[in-house]
Amino acid sequence: MERVGAARDLVLGFVRVLNAIDEAMRVAIPSLERLADVLGLARSRRISRSGHIGTYSYTVHGAGCRFISGNGTEVDVDFEADGSEVFDLWRLRWYGLSLPDPLDVTDEDLRSAVRSLQPLLDEVRPGWFSVAS
Repeated sequence: MERVGAARDLVLGFVRVLNAIDEAMRVAIPSLERLADVLGLARSRRISRSGHIGTYSYTVHGAGCRFISGNGTEVDVDFEADGSEVFDLWRLRWYGLSLPDPLDVTDEDLRSAVRSLQPLLDEVRPGWFSVAS
């Protein structure tokens, strides 16, 4: 049970950092209505596909973006057609491993943690999650 608690704290930390990134990006780019708009800005070349905004570096990829904080913590998300941020267990594990004090958790523990956090999180398709609106 202790492992699931650690995994739950990891997931909550991911969500907190994702919210901080969203806020920092909106401050740095006032025209940004939602984090997913970074894709359109990069595709239209209004911003570079990779760079620094505030205390974060970012790299736009395919359907999403990877953000890295000043301390090396990584948050990688994809964006749905409606602009919501989605992530899977792999992205949550990678976040845990990138923490200053790395935390390696199993997919099973992460799956249990994510399920315990519903209705905060929604499973938008098998294995992919989003913060509930």
